[in-house]
Amino acid sequence: MKRASGILMHITSLPGKYGIGTMGQSAYDFVDFLEKSGQRYWQILPIGPTSYGNSPYSSYSTFAGNPYLIDLDLLVEDGLLTQAECEAHLWGEDPCKVDFDAMYTEKLPLLKKAFLRDKPGKAYEKFLSENKDWAEDYALFMAIKQDQEMVQWYDWEDDLRLREPKALEKAKTELKEEIDFQLWMQYIFFAQFAKLKKYANAHGVKLFGDIPIYVAGDSADTWSHPELFCFDEDGRPSLVAGVPPDYFSETGQLWGNPCYRWEEHKKTGYAWWNERIRRAFLTYDVMRIDHFRGFDEYWAVPAEEETAINGEWKKGPGIQFFRQLHKKLGDLEIIAEDLGVMTPGVEKLLADSGYPGMKVLEFAFDGSDNAFLPHNHIKNCVVYTGTHDNDTLIGWLNSAPEKEVEYARRYLNLSREESYSWGFIRAAFQSVADLCIIPMQDYLLLDTDCRMNTPSTVGNNWEWRMEEGAADEILSEDIREMVELYHRWG
Repeated sequence: MKRASGILMHITSLPGKYGIGTMGQSAYDFVDFLEKSGQRYWQILPIGPTSYGNSPYSSYSTFAGNPYLIDLDLLVEDGLLTQAECEAHLWGEDPCKVDFDAMYTEKLPLLKKAFLRDKPGKAYEKFLSENKDWAEDYALFMAIKQDQEMVQWYDWEDDLRLREPKALEKAKTELKEEIDFQLWMQYIFFAQFAKLKKYANAHGVKLFGDIPIYVAGDSADTWSHPELFCFDEDGRPSLVAGVPPDYFSETGQLWGNPCYRWEEHKKTGYAWWNERIRRAFLTYDVMRIDHFRGFDEYWAVPAEEETAINGEWKKGPGIQFFRQLHKKLGDLEIIAEDLGVMTPGVEKLLADSGYPGMKVLEFAFDGSDNAFLPHNHIKNCVVYTGTHDNDTLIGWLNSAPEKEVEYARRYLNLSREESYSWGFIRAAFQSVADLCIIPMQDYLLLDTDCRMNTPSTVGNNWEWRMEEGAADEILSEDIREMVELYHRWG
């Protein structure tokens, strides 16, 4: 990486009139803002279709795109909807929060109306041909879920759960319209995303994506390839992922994602993973892999457990996985999410891979000489003030232990005149880290109620949206001044 900077803000957080940020005009305006501000990276969260809890890290497919991000105005331009039809729906009362209920009850029926009017041609056929290996299973999975009132697939009837051929053929016949609708939404999603990416790249901005190491248990991925995951013969999870008890939680964290059968992946030359990464880089320019530690060793918990206490460490695929990935796909711009407890094994895996790790300033001031303190940064890393899982800087400054805030004040020479938040941003820009990423909320000096996610909680997460006009010329000039001062032109 060249010395550069970027902004972390998910597409859902863009402003707009239809209840959620989309790949429409507000996204193009944000690219223009990034370019004017001297920013070279736009980091977003995973873009898959979200399930219960609305987390982008829990998706019905690791390959599919989220239909909620489809822009309605672009469909109006295509003659598939009218402005009046779009404006006749209720999109939520608060323009600064995503209304996920409205996405399901209002947006999907509108998309269905556009689908029934469309007459896709050769481009659609080309999309189906190039994405056949995942799209058909995904569309069938979603159609059956709709028909089964959205219950998780391992509670379906035996013939559908275990993918008996006769049952699948019957479903394909009876649910054909819904299957075609699901395929059409994927075509529209990736067509809109490709245009946005092309525009961003033409304006000197790279799209920085994110994939979770694990997939959701209730997903097309696990239903179509149960042999690659820890499921029993009855088609239900046997081992699930999490982290053991630590000073954050006495019972650990039970994520519930099925663990991988890494030996099965190895037998295929990691074919499923190679395809996952290959397709991700058709969408993104740069990609962060979440929970990098899991490739060294992972915490596996029997599925019947209610907490993560009674799990055990198991070995992951290690450096062999990344070597074969490089051999198959070549040089890839991958960022390793190496936060949390760093064991010697993880440190060696990170060093052997050569991937940049992450440094988060909100973790730096616990009083120890830890790796997050700026004087311990290295060039081959990405520095953040905070991530999507952290409080905003203003929230952190208001809630962190007084000793930590005081240490940060002295270490970073923070002042009220500059504002403590901008002092943190300055420190990130000053860092020797090649890449500096700042969450948009920190530039806007927003408080805790605008944080993106509070880990281990359900509800009130993933909802924040930026106010219309907040990314203005004054802020752009302030960011650009940081770029010029600390030589982060990229």
